[in-house]
Amino acid sequence: MPDTRLNAQGLIAASTEVSPRQVLEKPENLTYLPKLTRAYITDLGNASEDDIVLAARRVHEAGLVPVPHLAARRYPSVQAFDRRIRRLVAEAGVREVLTIAGEAEKSGPLTSSVALIETGLFDELGIESIGVAGHPEGAPAIPQDTIRAFLARKHELAAESDAHFHIVTQFGFDPHAVSVWLDQLQAWGNKFPVHVGVAGPAKLTTLMKYAAFAGIGNSIDFLKKRGGAVVSMLSGYDPETMVRPLEARIEARPDTQLEQIHVYPFGGIQKTSEWLVSRGSWSFQTHAPLPKAYEVAQ
Repeated sequence: MPDTRLNAQGLIAASTEVSPRQVLEKPENLTYLPKLTRAYITDLGNASEDDIVLAARRVHEAGLVPVPHLAARRYPSVQAFDRRIRRLVAEAGVREVLTIAGEAEKSGPLTSSVALIETGLFDELGIESIGVAGHPEGAPAIPQDTIRAFLARKHELAAESDAHFHIVTQFGFDPHAVSVWLDQLQAWGNKFPVHVGVAGPAKLTTLMKYAAFAGIGNSIDFLKKRGGAVVSMLSGYDPETMVRPLEARIEARPDTQLEQIHVYPFGGIQKTSEWLVSRGSWSFQTHAPLPKAYEVAQ
């Protein structure tokens, strides 16, 4: 039986992300994404709740699946989180979310993705899919033992939930490092499918800026050492250097928990989509649950 994570050409499926500003100021960005594509909606702390909810609604209305980032530390109270998720569900038809700790100058009472899940609001409101963050290069401020304990707690919560759980990782440029991390995760007892973060086609200078911002030092070093192999001075970074080894891993290791890629569109949504269309990664959906017909409040 063929592996459903790869299409007939052996290519992996993909999701991507957009910012509220990209949606509201340039709505044509959504026309580049095929219907039913999961479009994650970022929350970097620079967009209002109204804009985030409206952006999610616009994504839904475009025939895409809105997956808003929910950054725990940015909510000043549990009530503020309650209001946000209820609005996203009622006004934008949201049924899938990505939970992250996030960053804030002053954290509220919710300090982790676990805390968001423990509120019970996702099950109460019918959220069908919950993404949790993964860091193949580790999280500088969090010890490995703590990361492992949080993962175990997420599995406990998943066992009590009706939602489908999966891991979405930070982007990186070293497929070998990702493979080592996937093996480690599986050794820890992970059962969640993993969506590996990949940078879309972009200029080297752009990638270096985002990599520094994200604190992924090992990937910056990898780019510097392997620049000639993975980056063309004319065309910029070639994501195939990351994606092809991941597809090869699925073919060689059917037991791997790698399910799909999540593409960070640093070179722009249009450029990212053109690359995915040309390679065929938009051409099918994975076996993860697809969205039901939404009834959005008018």
